[in-house]
Amino acid sequence: MTQQEIRKVAVIGTGVIGNGWITRFLANGYDVIAYDPADGAEKRTNETIDNAWPSVTELGIAENAAKERITFVPTFAEAVADADLIQENVPERIDIKKSVLAQIDEHAKSDAIIASSTSGLKPTELQEDLKHPERLTVAHPFNPVYLLPLVELVGGEKTDIQAINRAYSFYESLQMKPMIIEKEIEGFIADRLIEAIWREALHLVNDGIATTEEVDKAITYGAGLRWAQMGPFLTFHLAGGSEGMRHMLEQFGPALKLPWTKLEAPELTEELKEKVISGCETHAGERSVAELERKRNDFLVKLIDLVDDYWP
Repeated sequence: MTQQEIRKVAVIGTGVIGNGWITRFLANGYDVIAYDPADGAEKRTNETIDNAWPSVTELGIAENAAKERITFVPTFAEAVADADLIQENVPERIDIKKSVLAQIDEHAKSDAIIASSTSGLKPTELQEDLKHPERLTVAHPFNPVYLLPLVELVGGEKTDIQAINRAYSFYESLQMKPMIIEKEIEGFIADRLIEAIWREALHLVNDGIATTEEVDKAITYGAGLRWAQMGPFLTFHLAGGSEGMRHMLEQFGPALKLPWTKLEAPELTEELKEKVISGCETHAGERSVAELERKRNDFLVKLIDLVDDYWP
């Protein structure tokens, strides 16, 4: 099968990430078969699609894109039987992942790609119990999947490079920016960076140095604005003036030895959890999660257009 023959996709698990994939697939003109045994899953999926559709439409959708091209089916086997690509999005527990992937492997067509949305589990572990492990790849997206273009592709020890290449072409056709990670590692690349900031943010709140709102403000109006365009390396390259990174490392490199960061996460005590939860709820105010999502989506559409203009 070539990439052009991927016409029908299946989504297993329709939580935040699964519904994000569904919306992106639909926006790009694909038929989607969905399976999730949870009560109310189909209703929540339709609500997600409706809430996101104005944003994906503004960003650009396929001529044949339609919200109605999704079908929920009652059985696992029916969901994957005719799919050319199966996107798995079940909870981030190795036992659940392996069990579900084994069922997908059993019922899917022999040439179907199996893609796991895991945010950190190694594909070599995930493919241990599969009869056809060569077709499994990690395809780790970022929330909201229907807008953010990055997807990390990671193969395991038994993954066929052709499966990764086919997945790369497919996700690229969805207006995404796939990135193949050659060396298998827990957490991959993006989440390892995100987790480092998240740990430090928890320390700042736990130690009473900053509120959740102040931490968000520090990123939003500081590093975040620059990182959206260039990322940390080119940002620091510019910090070195005309000599770039060479001068930056000479001038600021010694500071890396200073004990500025905690590195390890603080213990997630009930007190710390309450600080984080109440801080976020205060910051959000009367705005619901759905309203905040719409505001975020509007912002991301404009930001993505800007990034594409300045950094094609």
